[in-house]
Amino acid sequence: MAATLKLTHKSIGVEVRRGAYDIVVDGQQAGSLEMNDTIEIPIEVGHHTLQVRNGRNSSRTKTFDAAESQTVAFRCTGKSFLPIFLASFFVPSLALQLRRTADDRSL
Repeated sequence: MAATLKLTHKSIGVEVRRGAYDIVVDGQQAGSLEMNDTIEIPIEVGHHTLQVRNGRNSSRTKTFDAAESQTVAFRCTGKSFLPIFLASFFVPSLALQLRRTADDRSL
């Protein structure tokens, strides 16, 4: 059996970077995620890397482990505090936020 990676693109309030995000798992394109959508991607059990991208903008790469039948959940957004938003014009990997959420579950 495999595990599941669940990503949600949601923001409360105004988000400047609203376009679709490309999902990159272990260095390979794994799908695309529109604003206010959720996607579930089957993944192998083990250690993985995750990043979301939108043009030149991206999140920092996150690492995680997935166990058998586990759902690993992340939320992504383009919303950030003003100093980080301004810095992201010079450091594109600060533009998008990727946070692990508490909805991880085992099936």
